[in-house]
Amino acid sequence: MISSIRTARRPKSPLLAGFGGTLALLTLLPAVPATAAAPAQDASPRVVTPAERRTSAYLDSLQGRPAALKAFFKALPKGGDLHNHLSGAATTEYLIKLAIDKGLCIDATMTAVAPPCGPGTRPAADARTDAAFRQEIVRAWSMQDFPAGESGHDHFFDTFGKFGLATWDRGKLLANVANTVVAQNQFYLETMVTPASDSARALAEKVGYDADLAAFHRKLLAGGLNKVVDEAVREADEGDADFRRTAHCDTNRPDPGCRLPVRWISQVSRGSTPARVFTQMAVGMRLAERDPRFVAVNLVQPEDWDSSLENYSLQMRMLKYLRGQYPGAHLTLHAGELAPGLVKPEDLTFHINEAVRVAGAERIGHGVDLVHEDNWRDLARTMARRDIAVEVPFSSNKQILGIAGADHPFNAYRRYGVPIVLSTDDPGVSRIDISHEYQYASETYDLDYPTLKDLARASLEHAFREGRSLWAAGSARTGYRMVPACATSRPGTGDPAPRCLDFLSENPKAGMEWRQEVAFTAFERAHGGRR
Repeated sequence: MISSIRTARRPKSPLLAGFGGTLALLTLLPAVPATAAAPAQDASPRVVTPAERRTSAYLDSLQGRPAALKAFFKALPKGGDLHNHLSGAATTEYLIKLAIDKGLCIDATMTAVAPPCGPGTRPAADARTDAAFRQEIVRAWSMQDFPAGESGHDHFFDTFGKFGLATWDRGKLLANVANTVVAQNQFYLETMVTPASDSARALAEKVGYDADLAAFHRKLLAGGLNKVVDEAVREADEGDADFRRTAHCDTNRPDPGCRLPVRWISQVSRGSTPARVFTQMAVGMRLAERDPRFVAVNLVQPEDWDSSLENYSLQMRMLKYLRGQYPGAHLTLHAGELAPGLVKPEDLTFHINEAVRVAGAERIGHGVDLVHEDNWRDLARTMARRDIAVEVPFSSNKQILGIAGADHPFNAYRRYGVPIVLSTDDPGVSRIDISHEYQYASETYDLDYPTLKDLARASLEHAFREGRSLWAAGSARTGYRMVPACATSRPGTGDPAPRCLDFLSENPKAGMEWRQEVAFTAFERAHGGRR
């Protein structure tokens, strides 16, 4: 089965109304202004093209015009979403529809439960005709109308247990999410699921934990690890077929989501026993080397749970060992999704460090506690030098941790040249979309259009997509220069040169990035001459 476990300057536009103020916590950033931060000291200035300058001026002219701003950010090409939990990404309304289609019931806590509907429960189908009941479900299954003063952290993570029974159809969820991603003018999606969850748990229980990780790995292989991976592949096949049916991909009227490249990241339930955690890691990494649809492993569930904190360093060592066994598997890690007051001060000092230096993560998810890490400036320099991106979902950082605006380390990462990719995390739960995140970033940190453009480029550059990049090595900090094969071609102004066309055909990652550049050319033509 696929588990749904997830388990916290310019005038402001109305978009920012829900982001005013943060929890009364220690200030995260040491005097980093909420304006555009300078690039890393070793970077040359980015050259801004005339089309970019005109488009940036048009964006400035939209201040005080909420509808026009919203339209601008929706039309903006926005790369890919690299930090996305499938069950939390589907819209709440769609989850209610799935609950109705499955004949599920809703109990007094607004949790979906299996039929028949006994005392204290109601059919989910009542939400079709009872608007008040429907709104109760929406509020329980998302952050909509979440009241101030309550724990956003707890409510956010509790939603997954409430709608979980409605989320077992991976293909249907993906059809909903993929259509949304395409509608948001994005070109790629990496989304998280938990493959063969029950079988992985059973294998862990059968084999039992061994603190000698190499010996434990051998026991898992002997005990049936490959059979669990086989089951995960079958799940993926069934999910793909269900997606294609749901999205009408094989008809003459396919949904937009049918054309979206999607890759899967295997979730590991970090709050589980060491035996289960290691087994899930091994399943995910072995799967990534066997099935190209799967690219990476990530740890999920709250980082502040007692079990998560107790076993954090052990889990980093587990990942280090398994990466040596499965070098073809990528690794992105939730790390530093913490804030003062949520955990003891000492727990804020090492999570990102160990994710980077011990586990060898290629991307960091959230990274909110950066400036509380030991030697955090050296850590930031290391991330920049190793080209380790940080995945930033502003809305969930605010809702779960109460961290936003100047309290967020966004500018600290930028100041040290750490690549940043904006993401949604759980847009269905948060009731936002990626356009909201880009607009929030622009208005909060006074980002101009070229900076937004490079954030979108970074999200594809740091994707775990197969093939070489469109961009020359090291060129991201100076505005992205194309590789020699495409250096004489101009996206959106005609067909690429034959050599470039061959390069794009041979490298899916570069082809995806080229499509975004074509979209940027069209976007700048449409917006660069307007006032």
